[in-house]
Amino acid sequence: MARLSREDRQIALGRLQAGQSQSAIARHFHVSQSTISRLWVRFQATGSVADLPRTGRPRATTAAHDRFIRLRHLRNRFLSASSSVQALPGPHRLSDQTVRNRLHEAGLRARRPHRGAVLTRRHRQNRVQWGNQHLRWTVRNHWRHVWFSDESYFLLQRHDGRRRVYRRVNERYAPNCVDEAPVHGGGGVMVWGAINTAGRSTLVHVQGRITAQRYVEEILRPHALPLLADQDAIFLQDNARPHTARLTTQFLTDHHVQVLPWPSMSPDMNPIEHLWDELDRRVRRREEAPANHRDLLQALQEEWDTIPQQDIRHLIQSMPRRCRAVVAAQGSHTPY
Repeated sequence: MARLSREDRQIALGRLQAGQSQSAIARHFHVSQSTISRLWVRFQATGSVADLPRTGRPRATTAAHDRFIRLRHLRNRFLSASSSVQALPGPHRLSDQTVRNRLHEAGLRARRPHRGAVLTRRHRQNRVQWGNQHLRWTVRNHWRHVWFSDESYFLLQRHDGRRRVYRRVNERYAPNCVDEAPVHGGGGVMVWGAINTAGRSTLVHVQGRITAQRYVEEILRPHALPLLADQDAIFLQDNARPHTARLTTQFLTDHHVQVLPWPSMSPDMNPIEHLWDELDRRVRRREEAPANHRDLLQALQEEWDTIPQQDIRHLIQSMPRRCRAVVAAQGSHTPY
């Protein structure tokens, strides 16, 4: 439960007396509506907003300490509780848990951060500009003609720290409780794919290092061009070097392929990225995990073919929302 300082209580009381709603005041101070309601009841009963006498252990921090802790962690969200204990001014005997408790009262809890691409000022500007240019695009008239393409690398064994094991005390190093991980995930396979509201490409295995020459001869010519036979078709790819090389752009120009420009560092804007995640989850959910690279590739291709087309359409139908989100975020990270 958030705790209001004496000054904030006086301000909240003034707003209540002025006729402002309790919910609006609660949102302003980032507290629950019940906190404001109890404050009003206390004032009506006692004529004061001060804390009532209470028993138990006295509070270890002052209002100044609480404000210092809250502001320090709002300015830098990645600070640890122990660093705030050391940075607190004046003599004190606070523990790390006390700092965490004060942060919890302010609505701040330690959570796994979202991992996003590094966005410079130029990247944000380009993302906003691209979003504004396609803000009026609709699925029916525009996005249904776009083929979204990309490559993705799948590890044979992935260890992202989210897997859990049920064990007793002192069983941390028991053989059946250790998650053995080969170096670099045991290797993996890279695949290329493309999706559209009406269909999908075959999942192409990309062996070794991809170059512009290989990209043209092994992917674009045999797999992408047949998909782009329709004169209204639009091809979308990211700005990887093989995609933007002179050889690739000349090949696409010679075959009259309409390419949709793409802002750099924008995986959140491409719906196929979500399809890669879904494909990986489907492979991980298999009862029999792939034992080698051949099994992994076979599992990827089988699961790719079984993903419902309706799921792909839903992803592409989110493009108008993605454009609005990147514009609203001023080119920064979006929830997609």
